[in-house]
Amino acid sequence: MPSTSPDPTGPDRPGPLRLPVTSPNAEREVVELCSDLLRFETVNRGGGDGHERPAAEYVAAKLAEVGIEPTLLESQPGRTTVVARVPGSDPSRPPLLVHSHLDVVPADASQWQVGPFSGEERDGCLWGRGAVDMKDMVAMTLAVVRDIARTARPPARDLVVAFLADEEAGGVLGARWLVDNHPDLVADCTEAIGEVGGFSYTVSDDLRLYLIETAEKGLAWMKLTATGRAGHGSMISEDNAVTALCEAVARLGRHEFPLVLTPTVRSFLGELGDALGIEFDLDDLPATVTKLGPIARMIGATLRNTVNPTQLAAGEKVNVIPGEAVAYVDGRYLPGQQEEFIRQLDEILGPDIRREWVVLDDAVETGFDGALVDAMGAALRAEDPIARPLPYMLSGGTDAKSFARLGMRCFGFSPLLLPPDLDFSGMFHGVDERVPISSLRFGVRVLDRFLHAC
Repeated sequence: MPSTSPDPTGPDRPGPLRLPVTSPNAEREVVELCSDLLRFETVNRGGGDGHERPAAEYVAAKLAEVGIEPTLLESQPGRTTVVARVPGSDPSRPPLLVHSHLDVVPADASQWQVGPFSGEERDGCLWGRGAVDMKDMVAMTLAVVRDIARTARPPARDLVVAFLADEEAGGVLGARWLVDNHPDLVADCTEAIGEVGGFSYTVSDDLRLYLIETAEKGLAWMKLTATGRAGHGSMISEDNAVTALCEAVARLGRHEFPLVLTPTVRSFLGELGDALGIEFDLDDLPATVTKLGPIARMIGATLRNTVNPTQLAAGEKVNVIPGEAVAYVDGRYLPGQQEEFIRQLDEILGPDIRREWVVLDDAVETGFDGALVDAMGAALRAEDPIARPLPYMLSGGTDAKSFARLGMRCFGFSPLLLPPDLDFSGMFHGVDERVPISSLRFGVRVLDRFLHAC
């Protein structure tokens, strides 16, 4: 159904932005597009093990069908990215980059209520790996730009749409490869929007907050290696690599890094306190964050640097003491904290553990201001009159890290109006990942308004 929400900047109420009423075509199409995309098993296991090509060809065909010329690029066989340009009404302005990724993390079908690659519709949701991370945004972007092409309603400025490979492994074969090898396709963009932002957090019947990502933690995936004396498992061993590694990993995994209040988190808590009419105790940040309900895990991880051991490997036989033991650790550091984080890591690990970076990528942070932010807020309020946008920091990382290297201001803005009881943060890489169909349709309406006003 077409949107019937009032336009707060219409002719009877002058304002800085004039938002068009959204065409219903994209709303109707987004569900089919998302369901189709969820059926592609674009699983990324890391280490180059992934295959986005079939989904990329689907996206390219959908663009070409309405006269938008796609460019398909491969960093390695099967690791495919699609980039296209959509002309806007003011070609003198720098383009806006709208990016999303086609790959997903693995899913164990035995743990799911439905097949993780079924794209099944159940209980008002589309179920499948990638439903919120992030084939929902792929589908919304496709639906909106296809409608733009069909109806000859150009966006406010040129758009560059990028559907990327390899985000789930740090973007080395996707966004980073694109920036390093084909910067001409995106380098004239000055601003970008991507994933994990623009989602709702219902406070009350008359207030719904929408979290816009303006910052994200740096990525520090590392390999840790301990060496020792190999030997027979029946002998006394005072130089056991497994023991040394496990002690170091345990120290690291149990370590609580000090609290650091970054500008984005300070702004978030200030804005949130103002919205709720309360004053948060900044001297007791953990207690403050626990009051945030379902998003507490996501926000709590932005108060400090973090590490989580994720993989261990050593030995080939139970009665053989190995000469080497290896662990992999997922580290995340706050903006401005890279040097201090590395110093802390090495102090905890000690001199006998060799550390190598698997992926080391920058933290990203920008301000919550400017015309683009104004357009986000206006588009949200046009579809949800009780919307209030807030800046926040993502505890994870996205392809924004690569595009920020070209000087772009990067935001997470994949708009979704969510049911208050949905554990949204738990959907990311979780079992029974799903997205409400009503949220997809809302997102299309907001995205359409935004792209015609920004």
